[in-house]
Amino acid sequence: MGVFTATSLLLVTPNLRHESGSSHLFPPTRKSKKKSRALVPVARLFGPAIFEASKLKVLFLGVDEKKHPGKFPRTYTLTHSDITSKLTLAVSHTINNSQLQGWYNWLQRDEVVAEWKKVKGKMSLHVHCHISGGHFLLDLWPNLRYFIFRKELPVVLNAFVHGDVDLFNNYPELQESLVWVYFHSKIPEFNKVECWGPLKDPAPPSNGPKPDEPTWDLGRLDWPKPCQEDCSCCFPAITSISWSPKNELEQTS
Repeated sequence: MGVFTATSLLLVTPNLRHESGSSHLFPPTRKSKKKSRALVPVARLFGPAIFEASKLKVLFLGVDEKKHPGKFPRTYTLTHSDITSKLTLAVSHTINNSQLQGWYNWLQRDEVVAEWKKVKGKMSLHVHCHISGGHFLLDLWPNLRYFIFRKELPVVLNAFVHGDVDLFNNYPELQESLVWVYFHSKIPEFNKVECWGPLKDPAPPSNGPKPDEPTWDLGRLDWPKPCQEDCSCCFPAITSISWSPKNELEQTS
């Protein structure tokens, strides 16, 4: 999936080893090797975001595909290893906190967590990304982290659908659900909520960085606000994701 965070790009030196079976017309020199090492972070940042199913490991923790997320809680916890380039997706009732432990995850904060919600009878998927806050390294490049998360979001959503494929086979209408993405940051400019349209065809909103991309006009959509009283049309009653800082819409819910 590439690298989510600016810290991983700036703290990890790319390991470029030529496989023994490869051949080169001209043997690499010391100068060209340095040049290649310098170009790799740029390629990883601005290259295409491609989902590779072979690199996804899925863990089902107490859930099954027969239970509709409008009646039983269902969350996704997705993490990425820069060492193995593998993705790990946990499907569970609540966020898999054990997957987020350790100094490496604390340093990177490149996980993506999500939960299904039913609000006034309509299903939607709510995805959370951490942009800045927590320690000073995350506060150095919030604009870069925001750019990378947005770039990799199609890969993230593909991982959710591919990893939980039996659920979507049983309830194909869930792919029509809107995706709401929460970016958490100490900086107001990046502390926001974006609607990425239906899960089957996600795209950034019309205020995205590339005007020529397919977009969804947030002005035509209302953020799903649950009922204030006890009801049967909203589920779950309490969110399992309470990241800080909260954005303006979360504070009004």
